[in-house]
Amino acid sequence: MTSETTYAELKFKNEPQSSGTKSEPPAAPQKKTNPHKSDSSFPKQLLASLVILLLLLLAISFLIAFIFFFQKCSHIHKEKKTTSEVTHTVLECMKENSTTEGKDWSCCPKNWKSFSSNCYFISTEDNSWNESEKKCSRMKAHLLVINTQDEQDFIIQELTENSIYYVGLSDPEGKRHWQWVDQTPYNESATFWHRGEPNNPNERCVVLNAPSRAWGWNDVLCHQPQKSICKMMKIYL
Repeated sequence: MTSETTYAELKFKNEPQSSGTKSEPPAAPQKKTNPHKSDSSFPKQLLASLVILLLLLLAISFLIAFIFFFQKCSHIHKEKKTTSEVTHTVLECMKENSTTEGKDWSCCPKNWKSFSSNCYFISTEDNSWNESEKKCSRMKAHLLVINTQDEQDFIIQELTENSIYYVGLSDPEGKRHWQWVDQTPYNESATFWHRGEPNNPNERCVVLNAPSRAWGWNDVLCHQPQKSICKMMKIYL
């Protein structure tokens, strides 16, 4: 008996490939990012920001402190200046029969001399002419300006005979152009010079003295220390 052999045709179907390209292996699974894990650079940035903020606050605090200190010092200085300007704290007043603007009292600072509408202070300190004028100015006055014979006669009665007193007459340029400190015009016919005075162009300041018991004016060097006489208008209340 003859055996039969049967052939079966088998076909294998290959997976299609993209033309001209090599197939790539499947991509590896990506690592999941944990949303709760912060970047390592963030704390550094935060620290730098905090340092800058702290420095800024310190600078502002320093500026505020400086402004406060400056205002405090200015206030203290202003108070001292105001206090120093209140020169005359005690006045001696007299009742006036008639005064301007309905004011009934005429006053001079205590220890000042009163004559007509003015007050006079006779200093016992020795200073140069410039320094004497500054001291008068600080008392709201000026060195003595003599306008009349009556005023001259009044003031010499209050002076010490052996002393010398600066008055407010000077020759700033040394050209014999005499000037009063209050800008009153110099009247040569109403002067009280000693005989032969003024006699030296280098002596540019004027004093009241009585070398022979007769009071009069004399020109002297301005830097010489002498006593002085201040003058101011009366205060009316």
